[in-house]
Amino acid sequence: MFSPLELTLLLLGSAVLGVVAFRMLHLPPMLGYLAVGILIGPHALGLAEESPATHALAEFGVVFLMFSIGLEFSLPKLMAMRSIVFGLGMAQVGLTIVSTMAFGWLVSMVLPAYLQISWQAAFALGGALAMSSTAIVSKMLTERLELESDHGRKIIGILLFQDLAVVPLLILIPSLAQNPENLAATLGWASLKAVIVLVLLLFIGQKLMRGWFTIVVKRRSQELFMLNLLLVTLGAAWITERAGLSMALGAFVAGMLISETEYRHQVEEDIKPFRDVLLGLFFITVGMLLNFRVVMQNWWLVLILLAGPVLLKFALIAGLAKLFGSSDGTAMRTGLGLAQAGEFGFVLLNVAGGVQLMDGALIQVVLASMVLSMLAAPFLIEQSDRLVLKFSSNEWMMQSLNLTKIAARSMATQQHVIVAGFGRSGQSLATLLTEEKIDYHALDLDPERVQEAQAAGANVSYGDAARRESLVAAGVTRAAALVITYASTPSALRVLHLVHELAPNLPVIVRSHDDTDLDRLKAAGAAEVVPELMEGSLMLASHALVMLGVPLRRVVHRVQVAREERYASLRGYFHGASDSGEEADLVRLHSVALAENASCVGKALCDVQMKETGAEVAGIRRGKLPLDVTPDTVLEAGDVVVLRGGAEEVARAETQLLI
Repeated sequence: MFSPLELTLLLLGSAVLGVVAFRMLHLPPMLGYLAVGILIGPHALGLAEESPATHALAEFGVVFLMFSIGLEFSLPKLMAMRSIVFGLGMAQVGLTIVSTMAFGWLVSMVLPAYLQISWQAAFALGGALAMSSTAIVSKMLTERLELESDHGRKIIGILLFQDLAVVPLLILIPSLAQNPENLAATLGWASLKAVIVLVLLLFIGQKLMRGWFTIVVKRRSQELFMLNLLLVTLGAAWITERAGLSMALGAFVAGMLISETEYRHQVEEDIKPFRDVLLGLFFITVGMLLNFRVVMQNWWLVLILLAGPVLLKFALIAGLAKLFGSSDGTAMRTGLGLAQAGEFGFVLLNVAGGVQLMDGALIQVVLASMVLSMLAAPFLIEQSDRLVLKFSSNEWMMQSLNLTKIAARSMATQQHVIVAGFGRSGQSLATLLTEEKIDYHALDLDPERVQEAQAAGANVSYGDAARRESLVAAGVTRAAALVITYASTPSALRVLHLVHELAPNLPVIVRSHDDTDLDRLKAAGAAEVVPELMEGSLMLASHALVMLGVPLRRVVHRVQVAREERYASLRGYFHGASDSGEEADLVRLHSVALAENASCVGKALCDVQMKETGAEVAGIRRGKLPLDVTPDTVLEAGDVVVLRGGAEEVARAETQLLI
């Protein structure tokens, strides 16, 4: 039996190894947590056992997840998508639960010797199976640049309703485990308590939240802000728990209240570490529940519960999407994107098992089928285009018609500019090109934006620049240049690969968020890479120099030199305590003051062997004067050496200079 410290180290070590392995396979970390839990659990290697302590920490993971969902809950966003959320989403969840209850009743009637399932258990099971994985699906849609596509919006709308549906389901499922004779009274009392608590939190809490956060923020203490955030989250969870409701409900309401304040984005960033770590622990405990012996003994039932719900959800969602006016291709893509199980399915299954609503063996096989469906989800979404083209009879016609429209718009143009992405940057570029009487043809995946822009006279078509057919239809072989106006390195690399095959001499200009992937994009064939952070720094510096009286010609010359050197002199910056974790991984600048006893004093820079560290010397300051950095520069005591590189590279270089 491990001590608490040993158990914690085991969970942390296993989680790190599991997440690293699944990251290398380009799979969601959540699946790594599940695999780790299965492996080290009491039913496999037996290294870790279930305990009240791990379950309590796992429940906190769900609390912080629901808090994050509450932060995303905004009434304007909900109203804009109300037809999808409360139409398509509600129909999907409701019909999945009804279908599961009907199937449970049918099985209990036809095969009473094999399976007896009450309607309460079937309801809980239907609620769990109705959920889809927000983490997996949103990640895949983001990587594939499909969030703004027609099927992407429908998927996000349905996921939003699923997240909202968890709140009443967390109240209903424990109530269903009560005495059937008192079920109506129990549900009524639970609903009344929920209404009272929600009214108190929403109306009184809404007035207090903004004022209290303002008081805390004025103290200008990051530590106090974090303490207050944890107090609000866990305090709201405690209030709902004391009222006999779930802690997750209180956390959801707390997140919803904060979402209406101006501190929402700061809160969202600060809560991430707690949410991700504790949620990871929750998934590990879920994996620990899986008993391989029970699964192997009932492998046929696992396969049925894997194929059945996946096919049912696919058919149900695709049919509903079609009923709500989607094309066959959009309906099938929506169904394929949501056919798998989800995170909240595990939460609801856990609740049902905790109140003895479902048989333990049934939970085991359902759990196994849900894990397998989530493992298959990335592959289903990745192959969705191929599957839709194979099974949808009119999808070929729809895509051919779309490509024909693109080709018709670009057919008469020669030496035009292909604009990939017609957001704000793409539209600004198009305006400048039009003023210079240069033809352009834009491709964008947002159908509403394309429709409105076309109505205004813009030369834009619905299409994905990362697809070969769209580039060919847009006239890539006749174009003078291609500009990628959105900051997505994976998509930009795909476009560069296609351009290299179709028109190897076509110059491609790529927008990136920062200089992290500059070298990768240049190596892939980009003629120019414009890091928006670096370009913003250049513009800020040039305006400041002009305001300080530096001649405009000299300012323009300095900006041109910096660009010709591919932003080399601007790459990296001095990091501070306020930088986020993501910024801490970028190229940084670091100043090192040389004392008299530093090992490098009296040596030429070429003799210090800085190249081995991976960092470079960005500058040297002696007194108040900067020195010209050359390999022959001799370092002296009192010099300040400015290093450029990653965190580890800079640390190695500092050690090389001082020791």
